[in-house]
Amino acid sequence: MTNKAVLYRMVMDDHLCPYGLKSKDLLEREGYEVEDHHLTRRDEVDAFKAEHGVETTPQTFIDGRRIGGYDDLRAYFDKRVQDEDDTSYQPVIAIFSVAALMALSISWAAIGDLLTLRAFEWFVAISMCFLAVQKLQDLESFSTMFLNYDLLARRWVPYGKVYPFGEAAAGILMLSGSLVWLSAPIALFIGTVGAVSVFKAVYVDKRELKCACVGGNSNVPLGFVSLTENLMMMAMGIWMPIRQFVL
Repeated sequence: MTNKAVLYRMVMDDHLCPYGLKSKDLLEREGYEVEDHHLTRRDEVDAFKAEHGVETTPQTFIDGRRIGGYDDLRAYFDKRVQDEDDTSYQPVIAIFSVAALMALSISWAAIGDLLTLRAFEWFVAISMCFLAVQKLQDLESFSTMFLNYDLLARRWVPYGKVYPFGEAAAGILMLSGSLVWLSAPIALFIGTVGAVSVFKAVYVDKRELKCACVGGNSNVPLGFVSLTENLMMMAMGIWMPIRQFVL
């Protein structure tokens, strides 16, 4: 016997509700036959909301019982529903994973081998560039969140807006291996200040903060990942001059 569900969703000339499509897809993947009702005019939407006492669409009904919107439907099927305030490492995992794969790809193309020292250098440099881009997408939000924990930004507020440009410049120069005399001090400076700031906020003051490392609107928790990012920049700031001028 096929399970059946009734779905009401907005399908207008100027608006196709994405959550309606996601609800339909979820129901079908769960083995339901969907009776799909399109609300094609604004007055139809308003009348439907008034009739059922709801504020949003889509709305799903199963066995005559209203389940609710897309998040309610996910909860009905015992699937995870993410709250806006939930912390997540997903942005960091995505950035570092793609950066690592790009570094390995460049290493293979340039050297003919995957696991090389240059691959690690490129990984850090690419990661720095990606992280800088995340911050530069909304510089105002980043600099505001940054003030929650960065010791230098608290003393000199404009540093919050300077930081992403320094990170991007150091990453780009390290990627090419040029102007080490400039890129290394920048990476060492911002990495050291960042590491000290994160260590104090998280491990000394025991504060629970969101990290501004991937932009001002992220829910990444401030902690080990943030500290690792800064330690990697410090390491590159020390290593690059050694490789360039000593070895």
